[in-house]
Amino acid sequence: MLVNRMMKHGKKSLAYQIFYRAGIDIRQQTKQNPVYVLRQAISRVIPGVGVKTRKRKRGKTVKVYRVPVKMKLSQAILLAIRWLIGGSRKRSGTSMISQLSSELIDASSKKRCNAIRKKEETLKMAEASRTFAHFRYRNKQKAKERSIKKS
Repeated sequence: MLVNRMMKHGKKSLAYQIFYRAGIDIRQQTKQNPVYVLRQAISRVIPGVGVKTRKRKRGKTVKVYRVPVKMKLSQAILLAIRWLIGGSRKRSGTSMISQLSSELIDASSKKRCNAIRKKEETLKMAEASRTFAHFRYRNKQKAKERSIKKS
């Protein structure tokens, strides 16, 4: 999954090379298993709550609300991987190998990295939009009401 997200222009073999060499780099720097470091980094970056937009229409005006929603584990893992790769691309470094390895090491240890900052931003947005949490189930309730009225 990580390799497919890292791949650009269909060059999967190059993405595999970058991933394996980053694993070698992680083993040299931390003296730990790279798979363990990867799992630990992903688990530290996984968000518990996400933000979805809901549109509410009254007459001609349309209001857009950001509603905090609890995320499924599979969706949260995909988001964490996307944030880790995006954070490694933003890092300064000579190659993607060093950027990816340093991002994973920083995310797995207690250091700050771009992916963890992204997670904290999402949590802050969800906390700020907590007042709109009652819009989360609005569409499901209306659909149930409509089906009851039709029958």
